[in-house]
Amino acid sequence: MKILVVGSGGREHAICWKLAQSPKVTELYCAPGNGGIAGVAKCVDVKATDVEGMVCWAKDNAVDFVVVAPDDPLAMGMVDALEEAGIPAFGPRKNAAIVEASKAFSKELMKKYHIPTAKYETFTELEAVLDYIDRQGAPIVVKADGLALGKGVTVAATEDEAKLAAAEMMGGRKFGDAGCTLVIEECMTGPEVTVLAFVDGEHISPMPASQDHKRAYTGNKGPNTGGMGAISPPPQYTPEIAKRCMEEIFLPTVAALKAEGRPFKGVLYFGLMLTPDGPKVIEYNARFGDPECQAVLSLLDSDLLDIMLACRAGTLDQLDIRWKQEAACCLVLASGGYPLGYKKGYPISGLEEAEKTAVVFHAGTKLENGQYLTNGGRVLGVTATAPTLDEAIERAYAAGSRISFTDMHFRTDIGHAF
Repeated sequence: MKILVVGSGGREHAICWKLAQSPKVTELYCAPGNGGIAGVAKCVDVKATDVEGMVCWAKDNAVDFVVVAPDDPLAMGMVDALEEAGIPAFGPRKNAAIVEASKAFSKELMKKYHIPTAKYETFTELEAVLDYIDRQGAPIVVKADGLALGKGVTVAATEDEAKLAAAEMMGGRKFGDAGCTLVIEECMTGPEVTVLAFVDGEHISPMPASQDHKRAYTGNKGPNTGGMGAISPPPQYTPEIAKRCMEEIFLPTVAALKAEGRPFKGVLYFGLMLTPDGPKVIEYNARFGDPECQAVLSLLDSDLLDIMLACRAGTLDQLDIRWKQEAACCLVLASGGYPLGYKKGYPISGLEEAEKTAVVFHAGTKLENGQYLTNGGRVLGVTATAPTLDEAIERAYAAGSRISFTDMHFRTDIGHAF
């Protein structure tokens, strides 16, 4: 089969890397891809958000199946457009991808179907937000309703911090239209975990749990990023908690979306807080998380294409999906200054040495004259597996230490921060 993957980051590199292992894949393309992805797929110069251009390219090149990986094109209806053009695609249609594209929608869905989550209110007027913060006090959580590259959430320790975040999002348009509506939530406490799950509209198959590390700096300090590293599985996610999540959150969510006429097919991301009152939903995403994807797919022992085809066909319950009984760690190497200002174009050295003991997924790189250069905030995701989590973490850091580029920074506590 001729496969096209949409996207350009570390998540897409991991998806391409896994798809390339399938004997059913005869040709693999990625649009727009990056320097590292070019090693496993042919990169295509079409922007991930160019819905019309992507459909045209897929038609003109007789693509058999398209994997839409990032949030923006899913929210824009790329899967709908591909399917309407007769091209099978993996990912939710626009009316189901709204679980990520609108936090207000997802909170209302959880409220209607009694899915455990934080108490909240939704606002479209800044003055009302500020009054509500005064009444509720801190700590409190401020969320932009729409897509904001994983950075549209502020966990405010003080009322002033919450008001500033709200003013920047809604008044200052920090995230554009994404902040026109705000969701203000109670601040839940407990370890955070992510569970990614394959869904075919009716059936669900959870992957091993993972744990992202969002803050930029060691010790969970600094601004939120797209993710500075991930482990799988986290020790806090016990079989007992997994059973509760399946019964109280996962199955009810899939059933709720189906009941609303929005059947979800693709990867559904459950961001969970393991509170003293039990597991609760922080947020849904409509696709693989990044960098959780890199860690989790490293543990997959089945053909990813078979799973994706089954999700589209509604036959997920007929598959026996196998996972390695190991652990994984993905360490993100980032550009100095990320997630704020940073420079690009620095040469990267040590990749060959690192790849002897780990898989290095490229997130923000480009290849020029045989040399890999930095080309983004998150540059690389050094991912290692091992029989135990401690060993996986140790291997990821050992491999990461062999890589260098100007102003490179990373957290030193991935897997030990919670």
